[in-house]
Amino acid sequence: MKKNVIIIGAAGRDFHNFNTYFRGNSDYNVVAFTAAQIPDIDGRKYPKELAGEDLYPQGIPIYAEADLEDLIHEHQVDECIFSYSDVPYPRVMNISALVNAAGANFTLLGPRDTMIKSTKPLIAVGATRTGCGKSQTSRRIIEILMEKGLKVVAIRHPMPYGDLNAQKVQRFASIEDLEKHKCTIEEMEEYEPHVVRGDVIYAGVDYDAILHAAENDPDGCDVILWDGGNNDFPFYKPDLMIGVADPLRPGAEVSYYPGEVVARMSDVIVINKIDSAGLDEINIVRANLARINPHAIIIDAASPVTVDKPELIRDKRVLVVEDGPTLTHGEMKIGAGVVAALKHGAAELVDPRPFTVGKLSETFEIYPNIGTLLPAMGYGDEQIQDLEQTIDNTPCDAVIIATPIDLSRIIKINKPTVVVDYDLQEIGTPNLTQVLSDFVKKHNLK
Repeated sequence: MKKNVIIIGAAGRDFHNFNTYFRGNSDYNVVAFTAAQIPDIDGRKYPKELAGEDLYPQGIPIYAEADLEDLIHEHQVDECIFSYSDVPYPRVMNISALVNAAGANFTLLGPRDTMIKSTKPLIAVGATRTGCGKSQTSRRIIEILMEKGLKVVAIRHPMPYGDLNAQKVQRFASIEDLEKHKCTIEEMEEYEPHVVRGDVIYAGVDYDAILHAAENDPDGCDVILWDGGNNDFPFYKPDLMIGVADPLRPGAEVSYYPGEVVARMSDVIVINKIDSAGLDEINIVRANLARINPHAIIIDAASPVTVDKPELIRDKRVLVVEDGPTLTHGEMKIGAGVVAALKHGAAELVDPRPFTVGKLSETFEIYPNIGTLLPAMGYGDEQIQDLEQTIDNTPCDAVIIATPIDLSRIIKINKPTVVVDYDLQEIGTPNLTQVLSDFVKKHNLK
């Protein structure tokens, strides 16, 4: 008898779990995906072309997670596969209780059933929470390997919010590619920092096909870098696993799923932001990591911020715009924009909440603890327009843009803007240069 399955996710890990474990598997019938975290994902279908037309000639419908209990009863579901990331343990078990009470099994698929092996040496970067500093860590790794004369191709965790068939395999090597693939702000925040440095990055939906394309990139490929999303563990089997932990959220490394998986499986863990955290917070993270992964190499690092126009901050009322997911399900209260505002003597952080419109107002209702920061939400045209209007409505002297891209390229901002930049800076030894030199020698890379 086939088992009826629902995959619980957010348009990323859920699709990958389907592709690697359920696609073509006649022992299961995936009746639905449910979606959360990302707005306007539900109501679509996972297309038959990606799902496998023999078993899923109509594709697979995607519903809101709020419908989960009814769907279990309606489709006589045997098993629900939990497939999204950056979730506190109580929330994971809340969903498990709902699933079990409705009569179904609750399952977490692990690396053995979902990781794909590359033909190239592969380095994976993950984190214990969203917003730890994976992106600047990935950029630093690429920089070191390029200095050694190696061609690195990056593959990014999925963010397929548009036409899934069109997004099966995406290659980004220029700013024009971002426009070609109709990227959302969140996608641009991850891809643009790579392409402006001359790096090639792949993403999409089918990560088996993506890996094959990256390994055979027309510009060459010596090493694959997996640039993870949220706090998910890699889609590919790493030859070197590098995790990033955040002392501004001490304890999260042992209380969020699947961030603790990343912390436990990492060969190297970067404790980032030690320039912004207190000693007690740093020591909590150190102690937790030593307890759960005593064999990991620990690298201390900072992410110092720089700004292009500090004179627009001092003694001014500023609106701080930060990376959206870092503020929402990442729950960060102090990002690079806040650090820049404090460092350069802002008179006040202006609260945007009285001035939000449309989808951004809904974001603050869903995530009421964001506070006096503005998340750069841009999953669709409506959200981008609402972001522009909210900034326009907010009375301030300047807008501090602490997203990984210059928002003024995407939206019209009618106020002076300050762009914040940040890179990873290792402190003392061991450091990434030493770790990567050993990796290069081990894999006989030249």
